[in-house]
Amino acid sequence: MSVDADITRIKQDLSIVGAVFDAVVKILPAFHITDERVLPYGLRPHTRSISWITEQVITQQTKYHGEAVGVDEVDIDMPDTCLHDCVIHKGAERYYVNVKITNAATRDNKNDIAAVEKLYMQYRENPSYRLIYACFGILFENVRITFVSDYIHLFSPQFLPIYVNPRNDKIQAFYKHEPQYRTRDEFLSLLRQNSRSIVLE
Repeated sequence: MSVDADITRIKQDLSIVGAVFDAVVKILPAFHITDERVLPYGLRPHTRSISWITEQVITQQTKYHGEAVGVDEVDIDMPDTCLHDCVIHKGAERYYVNVKITNAATRDNKNDIAAVEKLYMQYRENPSYRLIYACFGILFENVRITFVSDYIHLFSPQFLPIYVNPRNDKIQAFYKHEPQYRTRDEFLSLLRQNSRSIVLE
């Protein structure tokens, strides 16, 4: 596959998966994370307190409403060590998706995206693997979680601005960023060059 074709393919993947998640959020724009009788004073407004559950809601709703959102199947039983949270099947294509959650009411900060070694090994060993990060902006009040419909941002790690956090050797970036289009080989080379604590061959 040529460089231009590879970049075009990734852009198409992002567009297709973005349309799927737009449809999911239209079906379920908000939900209660628990009963107010259980948490009468609401949840502490901290994304970590609800992110894993919200990720589960997104992947399970995508699977449950698969036909309505235009997919054939969604695999959601991924091991904890996996880079992706689900695999979306649409025709012959497979889309590997990692779901991220951010509080849309707060200032955008850099976030740890992925461990360099895991990303490098997966991209090096599996030429057909193209990971998609899907970041959902949410608002929460007491026990109610609301998806911000115009804050579903999808991106490819291959196009990230590469900055590696020296404390934990993870790629760090803003969820909303300008993509830097590059080939897979260029991406792997940058990961090797910027890794601080892991020796990559």
